[in-house]
Amino acid sequence: MLNVLAVFLGGGIGALSRYLTGILFMRNFHFNLPLATFLVNIVGCFLIGFLYIIFIDRQEINPALKFALTIGFCGGLTTFSTFSLEIFEMLKNAQFLQAFLYAALSVIICTISVWIGVSCAKLCI
Repeated sequence: MLNVLAVFLGGGIGALSRYLTGILFMRNFHFNLPLATFLVNIVGCFLIGFLYIIFIDRQEINPALKFALTIGFCGGLTTFSTFSLEIFEMLKNAQFLQAFLYAALSVIICTISVWIGVSCAKLCI
């Protein structure tokens, strides 16, 4: 039950962080790109890569903490559904190049971000 509560709390904090990032970007940046989603997905991918290395084979770290940060926070922070809806909206508005670039760059940069997170964690341990 502790693990379920940990995921719930971590997910809530992650989702709230994503929401607040969206508000910050809407108020301060006026681009025709979904930069807030792009940013939180990159940050979440970095964090999951970093945490993966920190938590792997470490029995002394409480599983509830692992679940809260990875499944909960990173899962709540990042968003595939919003990403997909944004691409759908671009396609619906005939912004084909923008949709393709957003999808391709998101996959490539987020995968690189996981790799950077893993690399940084390996330097820390």
